[in-house]
Amino acid sequence: MTLFRRAATLAVPLAIAGLTLTGCERPEPKPSKLFGEKVRAYLLEHPEVLMEASQKLQEKQAAQQAASSQKAIGQYRQAIERDPRDIVINPAGSITVTEFFDYRCGYCRHAAPEIVELVQKNPDIRLVLKDFVIFGHDSEAAARIALGAKDQGKSLDLYKALMAENALDAAAALRIAKGLGVDMDKAKAAGESQAVTQHLADTEALAKTLALSGTPAFIVGDTLIPGADINALKLAIEQTRASKVKAG
Repeated sequence: MTLFRRAATLAVPLAIAGLTLTGCERPEPKPSKLFGEKVRAYLLEHPEVLMEASQKLQEKQAAQQAASSQKAIGQYRQAIERDPRDIVINPAGSITVTEFFDYRCGYCRHAAPEIVELVQKNPDIRLVLKDFVIFGHDSEAAARIALGAKDQGKSLDLYKALMAENALDAAAALRIAKGLGVDMDKAKAAGESQAVTQHLADTEALAKTLALSGTPAFIVGDTLIPGADINALKLAIEQTRASKVKAG
């Protein structure tokens, strides 16, 4: 047998073995131009298909974001619920509600009266206020005043009054705090400190970690409620309360 024939004879079973090990796949045919034209014509005739696909994509993305946020909530629970630098209303409450908000956010201001009523009527709700500054200098000025006055026992009244101001700016925040009897020298000194600067930066970083795209956003247990959906918030609170009762 010649060297060439011997090599050819050996090559056949090796080739077969290679096919057996790697397998073969039928090549996918490329879409024809006619097929593409038919798809285009169909979509033009039935544009609702595109709307349905867009809605499905949004739902899928929302579900993925919710799953990602839920994982992060568990990982950063301490920072979300137990940061000693945060303003806390009803600190002895057994159900923690954390709100990420901005004092100049219209949706936050719209939700504020119901939030205040909720914590006033339900002493078991422990409200954690997270100043997530997204509207610039005036929002930051209000946050610094509120955080600077944190230990003066006026936090809920200050939150309520700042949220009720339609044209809130730095001057209005100072006026409102002074009108409530806040010691302004102490509040300014504390609010302008490096500690508060770091606190605001840490809150912003936490919000980004949780993939919060805006304000308000509420967290109850493992549930994230984006936006001013008070009904969803109340439902999450009731579910948490019921689970605590069931647990004994």
